Amino acid sequence: MFANLTGWHALIVLVVIVLLFGATKLPVLARSVGQSMKIFRQEVKPGLDELEQPVDSELNPKVADGATR
Repeated sequence: MFANLTGWHALIVLVVIVLLFGATKLPVLARSVGQSMKIFRQEVKPGLDELEQPVDSELNPKVADGATR
């Protein structure tokens, strides 16, 4: 979708954002986005930790010595 986005396109988007929000509100907007990303990462991290835990040996089809059942 964004494969054809060039530097000029990004510059035009930036100018439109400045015109819409004004230069004085951009730092507040950026801070708000940063805080939202921080909260999102904190909420996602517990789910990722659960995925990294090893599977219980009863559910794992491999026996302790590495052979399959």
